[in-house]
Amino acid sequence: MDASLQSVLNDSERLLVGETEAAALAALDEDAAIELESRIRRARNKYTGQYRRSASARVAEHGARGAARPENTRAAAKAEAFERALSRITRRVAVLARQSAMALRAERLEAVRAAKQRDHPGAGRPVPRPRRPGPAVRAEPTGDRALRSPASEKARAGTLASGARRQAKRDSRGASAR
Repeated sequence: MDASLQSVLNDSERLLVGETEAAALAALDEDAAIELESRIRRARNKYTGQYRRSASARVAEHGARGAARPENTRAAAKAEAFERALSRITRRVAVLARQSAMALRAERLEAVRAAKQRDHPGAGRPVPRPRRPGPAVRAEPTGDRALRSPASEKARAGTLASGARRQAKRDSRGASAR
């Protein structure tokens, strides 16, 4: 880590950030890494909040939080130091989680293989399942594809029109009889 970022941290913060160095991270298991990640995240959130609150308090005199930043460099530097530490520990947690997931997957697959070897008569060799016959193949397309061709649309429109004409004829006969 940069000496300038180290210089703004007190001893306990420096120790906390020091726990995220590569040699220290290599010794951690997954649970310890997750616990360290939560401690680093809390510290990062604390100093980010301090920076934002103090900068927003100066907005009236400076016009913007970014313009108030030079007067608040210590909290911003602490937030940056913990942000970098958080990125290192998060990467390590991801690696450890991926490794444990792969180990768990391999363990489960091995358990399934062992169970299959005991159950099957062929001493672990796979036994082919009998195949079910699939649906019969038709020469003409079925479903929406068969219903939506230009010719079928024209026929459908003609049927609807002739039905409408028949209904109009009936309606006009009923209206004149009344």
